[in-house]
Amino acid sequence: MASNRIRRVAKELADIQNDTDSRIFCEPANGQDLSHLRATFPGPPDTPYEGGTYAVDIKIPQDYPFKPPIMSFSTRLWHPNVSSQTGAICLDTLGTAWSPVLTIKSALLSLQSLLSTPEPKDPQDAEVASMLMNDPDMFERIAREWAIKHAAAPSNTTWNPQVHVSATSKPKSKQTLSREEEMKKYHGYNKELIDRFVNMGFDLDRVVEAFEFVHIDKNNGEDYELEEAYMGDITARLLGEP
Repeated sequence: MASNRIRRVAKELADIQNDTDSRIFCEPANGQDLSHLRATFPGPPDTPYEGGTYAVDIKIPQDYPFKPPIMSFSTRLWHPNVSSQTGAICLDTLGTAWSPVLTIKSALLSLQSLLSTPEPKDPQDAEVASMLMNDPDMFERIAREWAIKHAAAPSNTTWNPQVHVSATSKPKSKQTLSREEEMKKYHGYNKELIDRFVNMGFDLDRVVEAFEFVHIDKNNGEDYELEEAYMGDITARLLGEP
């Protein structure tokens, strides 16, 4: 079991190294020990975290990949789903939504996506979540200050919190789609079904293309649980694996 775990982690690290487009970096934290890793990724654009570099501490459990990697931010950041004190993370992908078909890379992509789409109603840090919901401008100012101070984001950036409106303050009318519009956008697939992969950090159009490539049943637009084999095929397609 241990040797299989180490082989899988080594392969995943090689895949990350070969993918220069994602700008994700991951290596052993101490020498050649593949049970303890350190990763970094850039803050996503059009967010207070833009231009910063975020480090993540990763511990690989003995029963990986059947149990998720244990991840926490080493870089301090102001975000409702990350503890501002310890770096602990609240993310379904690293808990109940974990599947053995997922990878360290997909988990890191999910973390990067989390910075773009905070979930203040499911917080890790109640103080930050409250600020995001009640004073989004203040939240974005502090998040940007922390990005500059802790993640080496440039202070002379063109990023402006008045331009990049937070997700919680966007007009609801622009976010709500009719069922007909939603079915068209998702090519007839159920939104929640597709968004399970979108929330990992994959582009919506790529997820829909992967579903169609694998010939996933549209089930009349209703949600359902995908078989593990199909989950693996879709994830492999999204990660560009043969």
